[in-house]
Amino acid sequence: MNDILIVDDERDIRELIADILKDEGFDIRLASNSDEAVAALNEKEPALMVLDIWLKDSRMDGIDILKQVKRNNPDVPVIIISGHGNIEIAVAAIRQGAYDFIEKPFNIDQLMVVVNRAMETSRLRRENSSLRRGGDRATEMLGQSAAFKRLRDNLDKVAKSNGRVMLTGEPGSGKELAARYIHAHSPRASAAFITVPCASIEPERMEEVLFGRESAERGIEPGLLEQAHGGVIYFDEVGDMPLGTQPKILRVLTEQQFSRAGGSDKVRVDLRVISSTNRILTAEIAAGRFRQELYDRLNVVPVAVPSLAERREDIALLARHFIEQFNSTQGLPARELPEESVAALQAMRWPGNVRQLRNVIERVLILAEESGPIQPTELEPQGTTPENGDTLSLGPQITAMALREAREMFEREYLLAQINRFGGNISRTAQFVGMERSALHRKLKSLGVVGGLRTDEEMLTGK
Repeated sequence: MNDILIVDDERDIRELIADILKDEGFDIRLASNSDEAVAALNEKEPALMVLDIWLKDSRMDGIDILKQVKRNNPDVPVIIISGHGNIEIAVAAIRQGAYDFIEKPFNIDQLMVVVNRAMETSRLRRENSSLRRGGDRATEMLGQSAAFKRLRDNLDKVAKSNGRVMLTGEPGSGKELAARYIHAHSPRASAAFITVPCASIEPERMEEVLFGRESAERGIEPGLLEQAHGGVIYFDEVGDMPLGTQPKILRVLTEQQFSRAGGSDKVRVDLRVISSTNRILTAEIAAGRFRQELYDRLNVVPVAVPSLAERREDIALLARHFIEQFNSTQGLPARELPEESVAALQAMRWPGNVRQLRNVIERVLILAEESGPIQPTELEPQGTTPENGDTLSLGPQITAMALREAREMFEREYLLAQINRFGGNISRTAQFVGMERSALHRKLKSLGVVGGLRTDEEMLTGK
């Protein structure tokens, strides 16, 4: 959400603020009195409200509107605009729940600082509220592959403890889903799960967002650590945490207490900490971008979340689940996914992992011109390419070869693609390509494909 509702009875002030915020990329709606303001709120909840405290010829003044917003739209931050003689009333408005106030005549830089901070607060509130409302669906994990079963077994084990967990894996592989699964199956399941999106919070705002703040005018504003008391705090992409914040988080982990910005009292918290990263943190430590002590505290139980390439056998199950999900939530057509399309999906590269697969399925369903089975040709263009980038094509490399060499290249590429598709399972590959298992082994050996293959025993034991 990026829209801001501006409520002011002075047209010049209204339009000046609107022009400034439009130039910064925000969507703007305007209201000149309380009736227009209430109507705008009822039509669509804004991400932020800028509200004049005095509204001439209006049924309600700014304080009355503020009270109604806090009652009916508690997640919407409200910035109060106040004239010089109304500072005491503005302070009273903050005690009623306003986010901040700006005194007229206002400074543009000051306006933008307050608006950007309020918008970030709004975004964090909505993200965490959405996650809390997600319930069981947000923790649903699907898969049948050996790699997935190993992951779920590890998550079940760590869920029972209170140990700190470090989830590693590629972007889009499902690290946050794994974190929520741990929370949902732990003794803290009924308490809060609070996400700290380390990569998207402005570095200069990180400490205030985490620790909260307090002042005589605004009272106490709890940060994310305080909101997570009794539950789980999840540091999403912890490798992006500002270097200056890291020792303070280390102290919280050690002492289980901290002080809010502007405050002196110690706030004690009971937290379970789960972190995730797609970076190699040991390399970040060597480069001086991450503290060794914090890494040691967070990396008590490391759990690797497999990429989609490591669990290709799950692609059909996941894709059909997404089709069903988009049908029930968005009314998109519940199209059949035939085996030839499954094979195409399994042969593709997925740098964005499960998230990318979900996006591809959504795109195919949205652009569908018919409700029939999904065809392999619909899956090709949008950034997913065959697993082997040098897949056979009739270019100069091929046409310069003798027939025997070209046939061997094709067989090698084809069999490697099928082996990748079935996660290295030779028995399943042999069954699909129509060969005896021993014959497939001999063929692979003759083609020079002998390394990196897993035996059936390894597939079963998960080694």
